[in-house]
Amino acid sequence: MSAHDITLHINGKRHDCRVEARTLLVHLLREKLGLTGTHVGCDTTQCGACTISLDDRAVKSCTILAVQADGCDIVTIEGMAGENGELHAIQEAFSLEHGLQCGFCTPGMVMSTRQLLARYPDAEVDEIRHQLEGNICRCTGYHNIIKAVQRAAAQARSSADGREPAVTKHAAPYPTDLHQRRHHGS
Repeated sequence: MSAHDITLHINGKRHDCRVEARTLLVHLLREKLGLTGTHVGCDTTQCGACTISLDDRAVKSCTILAVQADGCDIVTIEGMAGENGELHAIQEAFSLEHGLQCGFCTPGMVMSTRQLLARYPDAEVDEIRHQLEGNICRCTGYHNIIKAVQRAAAQARSSADGREPAVTKHAAPYPTDLHQRRHHGS
């Protein structure tokens, strides 16, 4: 099996890694880098538990090869908290609104919400539901998850505390286009 040297910037830190061509990004994050907050729920892109931010796009890391992420900026659930461990506004909203039960889907929900709020800061309930369709929760029935997203959105609109915005708003290619853009200049 061929090995490749890649460089990733994860949660603000540079990681130089040697990976097999077939290594999924989720497995690199969990097994080699110890970032186990990114969960593996299905390995088929159905559940969203493995969602991370890759160059400011919410992507399911079970669908991306680690070599495709070479040179990318990645934020995992571990990178959402502040330097002193304080919760990010989205995490805080999930806690306050009881937007979790078992917690297995929560990292993926939080990471998807990060992008959702950047794209649709005034999202109505129907838009929130639509944007979170790629994330499955088997416990909550989604009611409190939607309340948590609404709370985080309201806080983001009224906050002037200097917290990180959810994500940079821009028109961007889908993750499947990343390899083309990075390695072929298109």
